[in-house]
Amino acid sequence: MTTDNKRLVAITLDDSSIGRGTPDQEHEREIAIYDLIEENRFALPGHDGGPYALFIALHDAKLAFDIRDEGGATIVMHILSLTPFRKILKDYFMVCESYYAAIRTATPAQIEAIDMGRRGLHNEGAQLLAERLKGKVECDMDTSRRLFTLVTALHWKG
Repeated sequence: MTTDNKRLVAITLDDSSIGRGTPDQEHEREIAIYDLIEENRFALPGHDGGPYALFIALHDAKLAFDIRDEGGATIVMHILSLTPFRKILKDYFMVCESYYAAIRTATPAQIEAIDMGRRGLHNEGAQLLAERLKGKVECDMDTSRRLFTLVTALHWKG
């Protein structure tokens, strides 16, 4: 676990932005939040504070990253257009549906092939998120991957 202040210590997803997903999706979201809290690198350029709390929401088809201090006071809010994410999210959800169906019926080789595609799209989404946050938030690739998992959680309501 990271011991410095350049990290997230709390993550909240806006209940009005998200819907309940399948049990698999809910489990993935819980794991992403747990993993993020346990280990992350998250800092605001030019800000000496931290650790941080993150509130993630959707507002008018835009992604809102409300970054707060430990006491809950907003430090900065970054609003990102979701337009650049549309194709990746669409492809990712399609592959995820295939993956969840395959776990129940396919051979190990078929599952592995689908999972490789799923992980590739997930990495692509994480890289795009890191690019969109560049200059606003400093985070490592593992943190970006877990944050992308949470971004997908905001879209699971269909």
